Amino acid sequence: MKNSNILRTIVLLVFASLVGGLVSAVIIGKTQKQQPAINLVAPREMPVSAVAFSPGGEPVNFSDAAEHAVPAVVHVQVAGETQRRYYGRSNDLFDYFFGNPGEQRYQEYTPRGSGSGVIISDNGYIVTNNHVVEKASEITVIFNDKTSFVATVVGKDPTTDIALLKVETDIKLPALGFADSDNLRLGEWVLAIGNPFNLTSTVTAGIVSAKARKLSGPNPNDFGIESFIQTDAVINPGNSGGALINLKGELVGINTAIASHTGLYEGYSFAIPSNVAKKVVQDLIEFGVVQRALLGIHYVDLSAFESEELLDKFVKSLKEEDNIDVDAAKLKALRKKEYNGTCICVIEVLDNSAAKDAGIEKYDIITKIKNKDVTSKNVVVDEVNKLRPGDNIEISLIRDGKMKQITAVLRNKAGNTGIVSDDKIEILGARFENVDQELAAKLKIKGGVQVVELNDEGKLINRVRKGFIITRVNQKPVTSVEELTSLINSLKRGEGVFIEGVYPNGRRDYIAFEL
Repeated sequence: MKNSNILRTIVLLVFASLVGGLVSAVIIGKTQKQQPAINLVAPREMPVSAVAFSPGGEPVNFSDAAEHAVPAVVHVQVAGETQRRYYGRSNDLFDYFFGNPGEQRYQEYTPRGSGSGVIISDNGYIVTNNHVVEKASEITVIFNDKTSFVATVVGKDPTTDIALLKVETDIKLPALGFADSDNLRLGEWVLAIGNPFNLTSTVTAGIVSAKARKLSGPNPNDFGIESFIQTDAVINPGNSGGALINLKGELVGINTAIASHTGLYEGYSFAIPSNVAKKVVQDLIEFGVVQRALLGIHYVDLSAFESEELLDKFVKSLKEEDNIDVDAAKLKALRKKEYNGTCICVIEVLDNSAAKDAGIEKYDIITKIKNKDVTSKNVVVDEVNKLRPGDNIEISLIRDGKMKQITAVLRNKAGNTGIVSDDKIEILGARFENVDQELAAKLKIKGGVQVVELNDEGKLINRVRKGFIITRVNQKPVTSVEELTSLINSLKRGEGVFIEGVYPNGRRDYIAFEL
């Protein structure tokens, strides 16, 4: 069977009511007040008999873990702003003579949807998926005992599809402790807990089918992480944001998506690893925005190319689409060797990056990162995502047949190790550098800010290409990254942004959007 015949559509598990439709309209903003500390619970101690086969060979005991975890999984109900649905014009004779003949009719409705969430601290912090709450104007959290609270959004990270909610209560809440998702083993039993089809507190069981699974969603840039946990535990619409736990009752993942032709479970479900979720949550609490570390390289798995012809096409597309020059003959020679069953080759090292300063070079082969074998390129992304700018990361690589050990100090998108504030420049979804003076002179511009990398999320994606030089924002000149940041941060959410700029080939372009 051809690969194309076995591809599944990746379905995000928001459950939308039939009346309300999909949640839309206003996004709840992050609360501005200082967030209280998060009281994360410690990993749970359980008897060995609860996490393995008993000496007599009886089946594993799921009950202890399920009974411990169910009270900490909540039902998240969301509502959007009231909207109008238009459906034709009036033919009423009275309207014709005394009213507004031919007036278009409409019906008002409130979009509604639901998902799941996990209480991760006894003082009211709840983690869920960003896609559950991203367009909600009102969020209600219903606990297992049927009590309900209005929740506010502390922060959201569309790149990892994680959102953090907060409910205010004096009650000490049941909470799940984060386990180390790196310790999950293939074939290990896991339980999925959530609210599929509004069937509250539903528990299903399965095994870990795969780790570090990369997904392609309905859109090419749907997911910013490449390390999903794949299980065969049954989950369906409404499970999004729910818990994936081990048999100690610890949180190992946040259920997020299924692979399906129909939108319903067909045997494949995916969860965000707890290590990724925990890091995002801690960043949102401490800084209000995720501190995303960057190594500053582009790389490719040469072992993924089944023929040299496919590699030639790839090299050609790199040049045409990304303006990256690589030596095809050199890649073909490196492709003949494998390390850990793969061949992760650096094809570009970005200027002013952690990789550049650490001495990583083009055509280096990465074999280990943080002492973990690089068995796929997903491993590199996964390990970097767990760290913050300023953290050290150890990398083993092969250059000209010789093994090298290096340590890189990770940086943020601005190219330094400082803390990234919750500024609106993040919304653009790109990394910028001041335009080279020689290029500026060639284009006859006084200066500008060049887009050197586009992220998976942001206002600039699909609007400009890498290399675009921003020269003016809302008719004000821009000559440096600092000026661009200041101008964008001076605008209000929802305010219009008009950007003027030019490409290195001299072609001018203009884009507009709401912040």
